[in-house]
Amino acid sequence: MTKPTFDLQSHSLHSDGVLPAAEVVANAAAAGVELLALSDHDTVDGVDEAIAAGAEHGVAILPATEISAVDGRYEDLHVLGYGIDHHDPLLAERLLAARADRELRAERMAAKLNELGFAVDDAPLAKRRAAGKPLGRPHLAQAVLIHPDNAERLAQEGHDDVSSFIPAYLIPGAPAYLARTHPTVLQAIDWIHEAGGLAIWAHPYWDVKSDDEVLGAIDRFKAAGLDGVEVYYPTHSAEQTRLLAERCAALDLLTTGSSDYHGPEHRLFRTFLAHELHGTEPRLDALRERAVA
Repeated sequence: MTKPTFDLQSHSLHSDGVLPAAEVVANAAAAGVELLALSDHDTVDGVDEAIAAGAEHGVAILPATEISAVDGRYEDLHVLGYGIDHHDPLLAERLLAARADRELRAERMAAKLNELGFAVDDAPLAKRRAAGKPLGRPHLAQAVLIHPDNAERLAQEGHDDVSSFIPAYLIPGAPAYLARTHPTVLQAIDWIHEAGGLAIWAHPYWDVKSDDEVLGAIDRFKAAGLDGVEVYYPTHSAEQTRLLAERCAALDLLTTGSSDYHGPEHRLFRTFLAHELHGTEPRLDALRERAVA
């Protein structure tokens, strides 16, 4: 296999994407995706819509969610749950609690942004809260970017999109950041397994930069029941991809990949099938078996 036909992470307006789930699937089909996961953050609300659209467009849909979790000093690692029972009531309860924790954290970070002199437009945030949708840092950053009172300062600081503002103000060590404590990566793995799914660590090198730390984390997570790693990712280098693939082969872990599609206008993640295999072969059989054709 030289080019992937799978894309196992994508986002709709149910989390931090911009399109309805059906449009995400339609765009994936147009790009040649044959196996797709709609993996909205801490929710499964778009999965049924994605499955229906998959049947219409001839795309197999893998029921999924992406759980934001903490691990030691890393306060925002992501664990993908694939092949889950997306109607499982316990999973729904747990994801709701995770979203509530994110919402409370977002409110506290909004207060810190106010203290730093930024106006925060609450209208889009209130709309998401009313709809029961996840509220995260991208939404908070956008609420600052769209407020006219911030225009001059944002221009002076060179912030014109979410991808610029978040690193400046909303990551660990930044002035408006607040840490999360729940759930841990190990809890997220358990949640996924108890919902009948397989747990995959998403984009390791997006969050952890050291080879030794990444490999050590894979070993620890494997001991806790991790089923695989998202090896193929747009920002992973050829060397990182091969290193991950080798460790996963040694540990008998699944190897997945995605373009992390967020919508056609996203600065970084706007194109399906943007991940490279770099001469390696993904291990997806256990996931293909769980997809809804």
